[in-house]
Amino acid sequence: MAIVGSNSVTPSINAAVRPFIRERLRALSMTCRGARKLRAVFKSLPPSDEAVEARHEDSLLLGPPGTGKSHLAQAIGQAAIQQGYRVLYRETHKLLDELAEATLDGTRREHLELLVSVSLLIIDDCGMRKLPLTAAEDLLEIVMRRYERASTLLTSNRPVEDWGKLLGDSAAVTAMLDRLLHHGHVLKCCPRSWRTKTDLPPQEAAG
Repeated sequence: MAIVGSNSVTPSINAAVRPFIRERLRALSMTCRGARKLRAVFKSLPPSDEAVEARHEDSLLLGPPGTGKSHLAQAIGQAAIQQGYRVLYRETHKLLDELAEATLDGTRREHLELLVSVSLLIIDDCGMRKLPLTAAEDLLEIVMRRYERASTLLTSNRPVEDWGKLLGDSAAVTAMLDRLLHHGHVLKCCPRSWRTKTDLPPQEAAG
């Protein structure tokens, strides 16, 4: 998913996102607490564009692999794009690799401005791969620059309590989470992978 949309930067997603989310939720047959909370989050959005620019809200989608986090994040991004908003989707390791390359070739400042300027930044799969030693500082810088200016959505298969160890810098992680959670929503997806659940016999899958 690339940057798409108008030149104006809108820091949140309008109410038109909700039908897309409901469609994806039905497709996943999600009945977990996270799905219900996600519905509640999008029901709380303004019915029109009024007040959207003042929200600047972020989201964390947490849960084990295969529970629909990336699917939901991409659905939100697709809906935002269709409404003309600028969206950037990156897996965490790819985002940090690109930032490291920009640092080496002297374009870090310009690259950060790009990351800050998009309406919605989706950072997917934090914790799936080993990250560089500067991961915590780089993610903190991105989050700090976007804080109360635009919306950030981050997915992870690790609970936030593990992020200090995962990223190797507890102080930076604490500062990052403080900003993400200030105007943010934590959505926990189902504990069982939908990939393996669909392979189970019907009675066992129904759990």
